[in-house]
Order: sequence, then C-alpha cells, then structure tokens
Amino acid sequence: MDTITWKDFEKVDIRVGTILTADIFKEARNPAYKLTIDFGDLGVRKSSAQIAELYQPEDLINQQIIAVVNFPPKQIANLMSECLVMGVYGNEKDVILLNPERKVANGSKIG
Repeated sequence: MDTITWKDFEKVDIRVGTILTADIFKEARNPAYKLTIDFGDLGVRKSSAQIAELYQPEDLINQQIIAVVNFPPKQIANLMSECLVMGVYGNEKDVILLNPERKVANGSKIG
C-alpha cells in the first residue's frame, strides 16, 4: 500500500450530506441509484451509487451520508456525477454506506 502525506490527505474534501431523492438508475450498467444530496452551503449535488443490493430508494431519503465533494464531475451514462458517496465493501461485495453516528449539519467537513 502506498503511503500519503498529511498534505495529500488535506486535498480530499470529505463532507456530510443528506439524501433528498433516490431513484433507480435504469441506464447504469450495474444496479445503482441516482441520488440528489444536500451539502448545506456547498449546495445540492448529484451522484450515482451502486448500493441497490442492500438499500431501497425510499429508505435512503433523509439519510445522512459521507461523500468526497472535490473530484471533478464524471459522466456516468446520462448522469453527471458531482460527488463520490463513500461506503464499505461488506460480504458479497455489497456496499454499506458510511454515515455519521449522530445527525450533523449538512456540509460538515470530515477530517
């Protein structure tokens, strides 16, 4: 595993956001959802998340998540993804979302 410096880590902007909408992403190659996420002062951003194995769209609404918000936008099928929702690969490679233990303000910085 490569090591990074503290300066490298500081470049990654990781924030808390609240999922506003979650829709089935029919155009994606792998089962995924289109998410709209509120990051407070950073605004609302869209993302694609391959979390369909463990989550139903209606259960994601109002859930807080952790995401990297300073990657450049990435085209995924017909969606321009504006952040990377973070998760842990569980058994069977299912993705388990990362979220704060307690409710915090949208846009709160992780570090």
